Amino acid sequence: QSQLVESGGGLVQPGGSLRLSCVASGFALDSYAIGWYRQAPGKERERVVCIGISGSSNYSDSVKGRFSISRDNAKNTVYLQMNSLNFEDTGTYYCAAGGYFTGSFFPTRCPREFRRGGFRGQGTQVTVSS
Repeated sequence: QSQLVESGGGLVQPGGSLRLSCVASGFALDSYAIGWYRQAPGKERERVVCIGISGSSNYSDSVKGRFSISRDNAKNTVYLQMNSLNFEDTGTYYCAAGGYFTGSFFPTRCPREFRRGGFRGQGTQVTVSS
């Protein structure tokens, strides 16, 4: 069964760091663009970053310079390193592989909406609190 599982979330103080993992089973992540998404309390889910199969990445302005995405194809894992965390980073973080656009699946593209993701994880909670 193909699935994505996120981990690494937790409670951290402002200014702290966390590293999230997105591990795939049943398929090879290196053939997919991977997106990280988050949903803060009372807000819509947003895409934080997308990494293409070549390793190129596109960050949202809210995390640019603080978050860093990387791949470890040997471990079939994508990481999200989060530094200088602040209260606004609190939320549930999800990863997705590929996405659906106009009814067709494109493994090498990240949709802006998590619900259009191909394979989607269940999320990991990040709480930034003093």
